[in-house]
Amino acid sequence: MRYAVTFLFLSLSSGLTAAGTLEDSLLKLEPEERSHQACIAKGIDEINRANKKLRVDRLKTSIFSRAKFDGVTVTAPGGAFRAKNHWYKLKFTCNVNDNQTKATTFVYELGPEIPKENWEELGLWQ
Repeated sequence: MRYAVTFLFLSLSSGLTAAGTLEDSLLKLEPEERSHQACIAKGIDEINRANKKLRVDRLKTSIFSRAKFDGVTVTAPGGAFRAKNHWYKLKFTCNVNDNQTKATTFVYELGPEIPKENWEELGLWQ
């Protein structure tokens, strides 16, 4: 399962996967993981669109605290994102469609940079 998630994330971020293929791939995941992946894709897109200088390339939902999922909403008060080889705290709420294959809204709050000396204990990387 971990490999499928990694593959999906790389496909989402590289834009190489066609919409139908992406949806088919997402449907192979459990609903919660599917929602997380849809929100990650939407989050990277939304943050980059609003903050052109950041160039976000990774987003994690559960770094400081576990994200919550209720069937149509992912709430992540303890997430993080990576931009230009720096990690930053992130809080967000993301709504997904009924089959959890597409994020419909992504409301977020950017936080401060996470010190590099904390990365290893948090499972972050360069």
